[in-house]
Amino acid sequence: MEINEGVLDGVYAGLLGLFFTHEIDAALRREWRLLPVLRDMDEPRAQALFIWAHPPLFALILWGGADASINATRLGVAAFAVIHVGLHAALRSHPAYAFNGLGSRLLIGLTGVFGALYLVLAAAA
Repeated sequence: MEINEGVLDGVYAGLLGLFFTHEIDAALRREWRLLPVLRDMDEPRAQALFIWAHPPLFALILWGGADASINATRLGVAAFAVIHVGLHAALRSHPAYAFNGLGSRLLIGLTGVFGALYLVLAAAA
């Protein structure tokens, strides 16, 4: 089966859009309270580290995924999107977990769906 590169690019762009939007939601929901190391810090420092870790992370994801429709960065991001759903499921019972609304759940779930779709299409390409 031949997969059009434009389709792969579109699915990956959708994945990034969902993932980046989830990270906005994660800041609103204070996700640092769930993360090892950050959860043990005082709130202002943990929040600052969580937020300021994202610009270089996003830049690396964008830069690393820019050279081909299928590459290690894109495959890694897609695989993490699937794993990420499981991480959220495992953390649901944590007292600081605040991703209970429909919007948060949709962002997490759809990110995983787009990650899985990208992996399936990349494998078929």
